[in-house]
Order: sequence, then C-alpha cells, then structure tokens
Amino acid sequence: MTDQQRYEAGMAVRRQVLGDAHVDRAVAGTDEFTTDFQDLITRYAWGEIWTREGLDRRTRSCVTLAVLATLHHDEELAMHVRAALRNGLTRDEIGEVLLQVAVYAGVPAANRAFKVAQETLRQEAQ
Repeated sequence: MTDQQRYEAGMAVRRQVLGDAHVDRAVAGTDEFTTDFQDLITRYAWGEIWTREGLDRRTRSCVTLAVLATLHHDEELAMHVRAALRNGLTRDEIGEVLLQVAVYAGVPAANRAFKVAQETLRQEAQ
C-alpha cells in the first residue's frame, strides 16, 4: 500500500470513527506547523492500525479508552468516548472498561476518566 492509499484509507476510517464534523475541524485547523503531524496520524494511527483486521473497532475502542484513561489524556479520552459510541459500545460497556482501568491502572486514573466520560456521555445525550 502506498502512503497515499494509506492516507485515504486512514481518512475514511477516521471519519467513520470520529465523525465528519470532528475530522473537518481538525483538517480546517491544520496549518504549516501541524501538516506533518496530521498526515502522520492519518496514515499511521488511522490508516495502518485502525484498518487492521486483527481487532474489530469495538475492541480497538475498548483498548484506546483504557490507555487514554490510564495516561490521563482527558481531551483525547472524551473524543474516544464519542468514538466508542459510534463503534457500538454502550454506556455500560464504557463503564466496564473504566472499572477495568481502576483495578489495573489505579482508582485515581479511573476516577478522573469516569468524570470525563460522564460529562461526555451527558453531552452526547442532549
């Protein structure tokens, strides 16, 4: 697969998982400074990893939520809570992932993640 094909596949998956509005905002905010970074994440995170057949998108969402919660990446966590819903996870399943984080990454990490997820889910319900 060429870099261009990987980019196109990545952009398609990125739009399916995050939604057109989010991706359009990210693309619109790209400038000379961030162009290479946007290209990198589109080709490799989305075009190389999220397109692999080894895990389905629901499972990839679970893993992503757990890692982001563990590392306290709250903004990305909120974005991926919305993505997890788009990938078919329920509120209860998202909660189960965060309970798993509590046991393996610590209660403080899960406490913070539950707050982020709670607010994000509340916004999505409106």
